[in-house]
Amino acid sequence: MIHIDPVVLARIQFASNITFHILFPAITIAMAWILLFFKVRFNITKQVHWMDAYFFWTKLFALCFALGIVSGVTMSFQFGANWPGFMATVGNVAGPLLAYEILTAFFLEATFLGIMLFGYKRLPNHIHTLATAIVAIGTTASAFWILSLNSWMQTPAGFIMINGQAHVTSWLAVIFNPSFPYRFVHMLLASGLTAAFLISGLSAYRWLRHDQTPDVLIAMKTGVFLAALIIPLQIIVGDLHGLNTLHYQPQKIAAMEGLWHTRQGAPLVLFGFPNATTQTNDYAIEIPKLASIILTHTLNGEIKGLDAFKDNHPPVGKLFWGFRIMVGTGILMLVISWTGVFLFRRKKPLPMVYLQTLVGTTFIGWVALVSGWYVTEIGRQPWLVYGLLKTTDAASPVAPLLLGTSLLIYLCAYVVMLFAFITTVFYIARHAKDHHKEPLALASGEAIVELIEEH
Repeated sequence: MIHIDPVVLARIQFASNITFHILFPAITIAMAWILLFFKVRFNITKQVHWMDAYFFWTKLFALCFALGIVSGVTMSFQFGANWPGFMATVGNVAGPLLAYEILTAFFLEATFLGIMLFGYKRLPNHIHTLATAIVAIGTTASAFWILSLNSWMQTPAGFIMINGQAHVTSWLAVIFNPSFPYRFVHMLLASGLTAAFLISGLSAYRWLRHDQTPDVLIAMKTGVFLAALIIPLQIIVGDLHGLNTLHYQPQKIAAMEGLWHTRQGAPLVLFGFPNATTQTNDYAIEIPKLASIILTHTLNGEIKGLDAFKDNHPPVGKLFWGFRIMVGTGILMLVISWTGVFLFRRKKPLPMVYLQTLVGTTFIGWVALVSGWYVTEIGRQPWLVYGLLKTTDAASPVAPLLLGTSLLIYLCAYVVMLFAFITTVFYIARHAKDHHKEPLALASGEAIVELIEEH
C-alpha cells in the first residue's frame, strides 16, 4: 500500500485551492480599473461604444467576482482543518489582517457591484461612475491586505513571541514589512497583464467572428496598449523584487537560479536539469557572470549557493522551472503586446495571424501568475512563516485517506468549474453581437438586467 505524507497531501490541497482562487482576483483587481477607464471615457466623449464596452466587460467582471468568492470560502476552512498551528502561532497577526480585508475591501466590492450592474439609468450618472470607482478601490484594497499578510509570512516583522504566540508590537511594521511594497506592486502589475490579455484575446475572438463594432476594437486596443505599458514596468519591479529576496531569502534565489555552490561571478543558467544527487545542472546552458550582474549589479559579485544553507532550502527543481516559465511567459507577452502597438499604429487592418495569436494567449496571464506564485510560496519552504514557523509544525494530524479523498473532490470540482468558466466566457463573447440592436448606453435599466440574466 502506498503511503503519502499527510503534510504533503495537505500542502497539495491548499495549493489547489489557492491556485484556483487566485485566477479570478487576478482578473477583477485590474479589470475594475479598466471598467472605470471605459466609463470615464464615455463621460468625457459621450461616444456610445465606450458604454457598450463597459457593459460587456461588467458581465465578465461579475462572473469572475462570484467565482472568486466561492473559491475563497474553502480556504478559510483549510486554516482550521489542516493548519491549526498557523492560527495558534500567528493568529494575532493573520486574523486582524484577514478581517481588515473583509471589512474594508470585500464589503465595498459586494455593495457597489450591484450599482454597477443595475444602477445605470436608475441613478444619476455621477453616482454610477462613483460606484465603479469604489469597486475598483475595493479590489485593490483587498489585494493590499492579502498581500500584506502573505508578505509578512515571507519577511515577518513588527512582533514578539510570547509563550509560543506572535504578538504585534507595530502594525505599521507588520503591514509594511520589508517585502510588501515589491510583492504588492508586482501582483497589481500581474493582474493588469492578466486582464489586458483576457480583454484583447476575447475581443480578437469577437473580431474574427465578424463582430467588428467600435466597442470591440477599442477594447482590443485598450488591452494591447495596457499590456505594452505594463510589461516593462513588471520587468523593472521584478528585478527590484529579486534584489529584495536576495537580501531576505537568499536560499530562494539560489534555488531559482540553480546555484548549488557559493561563487563569485556566478553564471546565469538559461536552461538545464537540476540534479540534486550530483548538485549540478545537467545539460546546462549558461551565460558567464550574468547572474552576478543581475543580482549584485557587479561583474564578480558573490552569490550564496545552496551549499551555504545545508538542508534548510526549498526544492530546487520546482523553483528553477517555475521561475523560467514565468520569465519566458513575460518575454512572450512583451513581444506580443509591442507587436500589437506597432500594428495598431500603422492604422491598417490587423493581420489574421496576429488576431489568432491574441485569441491563443487569452489566458497567458494565468500561466505567468501561477508559476510566479508557486516560486514565491514553494520558495518559502520548509517554513510556513519564514524563520518562525515550519510547515510540519503547523499541520494537523488528519488521516491521509481523508485528505486524499477531499483533495480528489476539490480537484474534480475545480476542473469542472474552470472548464465551465472558460466555455462560458467564450460563449458570451460569441453571442455578444446578437445584442447590438440598440446601444447599451441608451438601453433602459430593465433591458440591461435582461441582457445580463440571459448570459
